[in-house]
Amino acid sequence: MDRNLWKRAGILAVAMGLCNVAMAQKTSAANNKADIEKTASGDSPADPGPLATGLSAELKSKDIRAAMKKVNDWQLGYVGLSGSKEPRYNQQWTYAALYDGLLAYSRDTGDQSAHDAVLRMSEKFDWQLLDTRFPHADDEALGHAYLDLYIEKKDSVRLAATRGVMERLIARPDETKPVWWWCDALYMAPPTLIRMAKITGDHKYIDYMNHEWDVTTALLYNKDEKLYYRDDRFLDIAKQHEANGKPVFWSRGDGWVVAGLVNILEFMPKDDPARPRYEQQFKDMVTKIASLQPADGLWRTGLLDAEAYKMPEISGSAFFTYAMAYGINHGLLDRAKFEPIVRKSWTAMVAHIYADGRLGNIQPVGFAPDKFEPSSSYVYGVGAFLLAGTELDRMVSKHK
Repeated sequence: MDRNLWKRAGILAVAMGLCNVAMAQKTSAANNKADIEKTASGDSPADPGPLATGLSAELKSKDIRAAMKKVNDWQLGYVGLSGSKEPRYNQQWTYAALYDGLLAYSRDTGDQSAHDAVLRMSEKFDWQLLDTRFPHADDEALGHAYLDLYIEKKDSVRLAATRGVMERLIARPDETKPVWWWCDALYMAPPTLIRMAKITGDHKYIDYMNHEWDVTTALLYNKDEKLYYRDDRFLDIAKQHEANGKPVFWSRGDGWVVAGLVNILEFMPKDDPARPRYEQQFKDMVTKIASLQPADGLWRTGLLDAEAYKMPEISGSAFFTYAMAYGINHGLLDRAKFEPIVRKSWTAMVAHIYADGRLGNIQPVGFAPDKFEPSSSYVYGVGAFLLAGTELDRMVSKHK
């Protein structure tokens, strides 16, 4: 081969090699980012240490608060929200429920550490939502915390960015694919929209929410089972079914939905024409879920085939407990019927707190029923636990 051709071939090979290296680095960076986001939200150590002693599962305010504080203190330290270590918290949906739980816990108990941690996070991120995949609902979930803090202190910087994203959301044209095509989204976006309606007095946010909720419900809600499929992959029962042949309904998925309904009922005006249908769906879902509670108190990751999933799971169970306690507190559910259910669930959850405050038995990031380790702890499950504990504390205080 001609020397010049060899030279050109060598240059081309080097260029292609450099290009491949750059592409590999870019792919690796993207994968690393996804891995970092996932690992930042929790883990499953081989040796989490012993379970806690000295905690009581009694439905008494001092005992509920003691369990919440132990979990709160560990979680703040573990993710760096207390300032005691390198921060690993972020703006992802995984953390949104944690921030919600921290603020609720602080409002209930007066523990300023939780409130200040969420405020510190908000200031660190300049009150901005993630905005790289608009209109994905997961990136709008952080708006719950920002708007709760705005309601507390009417500082425009706390509102501006979230309001801007919500304006873009409701102004976008309808598309063939539902914007909330997975049931988890009903916890992520609607609570932000309903808070915007409350803050501004503008019903357009509720109108948009109603429309999109109906679209998602028409796609994913099983009217017979009173439960949501996680997404449309599970509509084909012949392909996606439990070992016992029943449809797949994911515990945390329906937990996200009932927790989203709590947010809607908390902020929607009492005389809003749409309110009765949200109340009815709330009652239908939690009544069905209550009927599926296993004997040990905690629901499994697959709701209609508990025998196929031996491990009790806390994130879904905590959201269910939160919703039921809220329903009791607001006269939507019969106390005599539902209090034994939430009592049993809370007792079981407290039994999975480790000596250092880690809350175990939380399914990792996923989209369907699955197996996990007893030590598995993730921030959204802790947030759900704090939300549940807060409502239970209000329940026992209200009905002393």
